[in-house]
Amino acid sequence: MQHLRITVPARLTEPVLAAVADDPAVTTLTVQRGSALRPLGDVIELDVAREATNDVVDALRRLGVPDHGTVHIAAVPTWLSREALTAEQEAPGHSADAVVWAQVAHQSYAETELNWSYGSFMVLATLLAGIAIILDSQILVIGAMVLGPEFAAIAALGVALVRRRYQLLRRATVTLLGGFAVAILATTGATLLGRALGWVTLRDVTGPRPGTGFIYTPDRWSFIVALIAAAAGVLSLTSARVGGLSGVFISVTTIPAAANVGMALAFGVRSEVVGSSLQLALNLVGMAAAGALTLALQQAVWARVLKRRVRARAKHP
Repeated sequence: MQHLRITVPARLTEPVLAAVADDPAVTTLTVQRGSALRPLGDVIELDVAREATNDVVDALRRLGVPDHGTVHIAAVPTWLSREALTAEQEAPGHSADAVVWAQVAHQSYAETELNWSYGSFMVLATLLAGIAIILDSQILVIGAMVLGPEFAAIAALGVALVRRRYQLLRRATVTLLGGFAVAILATTGATLLGRALGWVTLRDVTGPRPGTGFIYTPDRWSFIVALIAAAAGVLSLTSARVGGLSGVFISVTTIPAAANVGMALAFGVRSEVVGSSLQLALNLVGMAAAGALTLALQQAVWARVLKRRVRARAKHP
C-alpha cells in the first residue's frame, strides 16, 4: 500500500474527493478541513494499492494539485486492514512489480545531484580501486565497486529517456561524467605522489595482474554483464524488491576501470588508458541502454495493466 497526503486549497478539495472517493483501490480516505496553512486549505489523506498509485497521481496532476498544493507519497511498511487487502487483491497486477513513477523520478533527481558527497564517494571509491590494482586484490576491487555511487546516475539516464525528462538527462550526464573526471584526476594525482615517494612503480601498473587484469581487457562479456546488471538494478530500484542492488554494484567494472585510467595516465601507459577507457565506456553504455530498455518494458506492461483497470472500473462503476 501507498499512503498519500494531499494538501490543497479549499476550492480543490471537492474535485480531489470526487476523483478518488469511488476508486476501489483507495481506502482510509480522510479529510481535515481548514487544517492547512500553506497553502490555506484542507488536508486529504488516503491509502491506495501500489498497483493503482500512478492512476491516482495522474488524476491529481490533471486537477492541478501539484501546482497549487502538495502530494506526499510514502510506502506503508506494515498495515492491518481487510478493506486494504481487498483493494490490493482487486487491483490488476502485482504490488511487488508495480512502478510508482513519481517516486522513481523523485529518487532520480535526488540521487543525481553533483554535490560534495557524490564527488567524495567517487574519489574514495576510485582511490580504493587504485590500491586494489597495485596489490592485485580482488577483495579491494569488490569493495570499491560497492562504494561507488555512480549507478544512481546511470539509472537516471534510463528514467530520463523513457519518461522524456530532458532536464534530468542533462543533470545525470553532467553528474556521471563530472564524477568520473574528478575521480580520475584525483587518482592520477595520488599516483603521481606515490610515484614520487617510490610507493608506486611502473611494474605495479603494467606487470602481471591475474586478479585484476580484467579491468583493462574489455570483451563481449563485459558488455553482456553490464546489460544484465543494469536490468537487475533498475528492477530493484523501481519495484518493491531491493535485494539485488549489491549484486549489481559488484558486477560492473566502472570504478576500477576509472582508477586504472588515472594510474595509467600518471605513468603514460597508453595501452592501459585505452583498454580501461573502453572497459568504462562499454559498461556505461551497456548499463544506460539496458536500464532504458527495462524501464520502457515496465512502462509498456503497466500501460496494459492500466487499461485493464479502466475496463474493470467501467464494468463496475
